[in-house]
Amino acid sequence: MYSIDLHIHSSYSDGTLTPFQIIDEAIKNNVKIISIADHDTLDAYSEEVMLYAKQQHIELIPGVEISTHYNKYGFHVLGYHIDLHNQEFREMLYSLKNARKDYLINVSQKLRELGYHIDEKDFDTIDIVTKAHIAKNIVNNKQNEELLLKQFSYIPKSGEFIETIMNEDCPAYVKKKTLSPMEASEFIKKAGGTVILAHPVCYQYEDGTSDSDIIELTKKMKADGIEAVYIYIDRNNHKINDIHKWKQMALQHNLKITIGSDFHSFDSIHPCIGLINEDIQTDFEGIEKIIHDLNI
Repeated sequence: MYSIDLHIHSSYSDGTLTPFQIIDEAIKNNVKIISIADHDTLDAYSEEVMLYAKQQHIELIPGVEISTHYNKYGFHVLGYHIDLHNQEFREMLYSLKNARKDYLINVSQKLRELGYHIDEKDFDTIDIVTKAHIAKNIVNNKQNEELLLKQFSYIPKSGEFIETIMNEDCPAYVKKKTLSPMEASEFIKKAGGTVILAHPVCYQYEDGTSDSDIIELTKKMKADGIEAVYIYIDRNNHKINDIHKWKQMALQHNLKITIGSDFHSFDSIHPCIGLINEDIQTDFEGIEKIIHDLNI
């Protein structure tokens, strides 16, 4: 039985594989339908990549993951079947890209004030710089080892550094120009896309948002569905599988279901493309329903 994976990151945002390598990995893992959902960019979708996917018999669904902010918390909104030539959508992404550059400058200054060593030149070759890039740069820098040990008693993973140092109400928090989930949803729909709230399980464990908060948000943003089939990795690298719960939640509220690995790199902890290294029960009938609901 083949699989699908609608949430993969490439080297155009904070992933390590090129779009071509992602397609090759999908073939290897028997994943027939994929979407490269990079942060705030569609740059992975060149004509050459689309042609290569077609030649390899891989269905490549144009996708994007937009970073948004609402009620003090960050939410990620996935858009699928985006019209790659929609000018208004591309201008919106360009605006977000520039906001990321301003954010990098401002957060770097705050991190230096806290005593951390960071060099923005390290990001010159990265088109879309994310919090993950910045945090990884900090925790991997030997010059920061003494300060990190003093604050954490150990060298933290980049995700824990973000949650402790960079997020809202944290010492190096910088407000970034962003969209609300409702605005992101409107842009996606105008570009002919399907709107999915990414990994709702994350907001519950990271921000303490309730089930009702998340469902209420899907209604406000007029989301078509939620990314229910998703394995969450917490700051201690523990795997949390709440798939059954979120599938039931989607069913109760007439929301479509999607599946995503949120693959960034090979680290032996996070899911691989197609979630082939995870113990999840996604039968052929379930896959067919996702395909039907998303008009793939």
